[in-house]
Amino acid sequence: MTDNKLRVAIVGSTGYGGVELIRLLQAHPYIEITSVISSSSSGVPISDGFPHLTNIVAKNLDGVNPAEIAQAADLVFTATPSGVSAKLVPELLAAGLKVIDLSGDFRLKDGAAYEQWYKHPAPSSELLEKAVYGLCEVFGDEVKGVDFISNPGCYPTATLLGLIPAINAGWIDPASLIIDAKSGVSGAGRGTSLMTHFAEINENFKAYKVNKHQHIPEIEQVLSQVSGEPVTVTFTTHLVPMTRGIMSTMYATLKGSYTEEDFIGLYREYYKDRSFVRIRDNGVWPATKEVSGSNYCDIGFAVDARTNRLTVISVIDNVVKGAAGQAIQNLNLMMGWEESLGLTFTPVYP
Repeated sequence: MTDNKLRVAIVGSTGYGGVELIRLLQAHPYIEITSVISSSSSGVPISDGFPHLTNIVAKNLDGVNPAEIAQAADLVFTATPSGVSAKLVPELLAAGLKVIDLSGDFRLKDGAAYEQWYKHPAPSSELLEKAVYGLCEVFGDEVKGVDFISNPGCYPTATLLGLIPAINAGWIDPASLIIDAKSGVSGAGRGTSLMTHFAEINENFKAYKVNKHQHIPEIEQVLSQVSGEPVTVTFTTHLVPMTRGIMSTMYATLKGSYTEEDFIGLYREYYKDRSFVRIRDNGVWPATKEVSGSNYCDIGFAVDARTNRLTVISVIDNVVKGAAGQAIQNLNLMMGWEESLGLTFTPVYP
């Protein structure tokens, strides 16, 4: 700590998650960004790749050197592709740094499952066990005072926040879950690919990684933990021609007779002390634009008495609540600060 501020480094500063961390941390009163890091662009001003940071962040990108990072920072955000953090984080922790990992390398507790879904060698079982899964509204108490947090994925954040209260109450059948999720193209990262090429995605709408998305085991792991029994889900992801946003639409069979008002009351009570989850009134369903640029998750419901099924609609900004914003929320909880510190942005609308 210097001048009562926590010194922070960001590894992966040239990706969307990293640059969003920079944007949000600029407004945090207790943070000083001391190092922005990129393995591919060391020595280059960050504003060369992101001109919108001109005269805001006047820093050259540093290389990835754990010893040098430890000299400059107290805590590191690792916003790297999967497979990179698994190798880097052990060195950062050994250097005495606190770490919040956004990559996904430490979310799954089962190393074999990680290797099956992510196609990389798993981190050590010791580190997988050490990493605290930071879904703030559910496990916020568990991240307080720790030094290593695994930040949840974007799809799991929207999905789990939309399902956990109902599963915890026993109001829906976990074996019946079908999840239909849609994301803007920023979720694919900044690297170019045919899938996110303008001509391919503009005026288009397509499914991808059907039944094979790496966030499936993460969702199943948490839902199994909450329900106390193994849960498997049908999970289909889609890419839509917008920059930001996730909408997760979930379907489940009811275990009893409940109305929309019942679910609204249940969820408002569950999230009553969590200001970033907003529950819509009856007959009002959220849209991605209504959370854009913010750390909010908005949730709405519809009960179909004819089919005895519940529909839950949950929306987030994938780059904020699904990545950088939740990582800062975890930082606040880790440090014992007010949970919303530096995150009270009104959504950008229209």
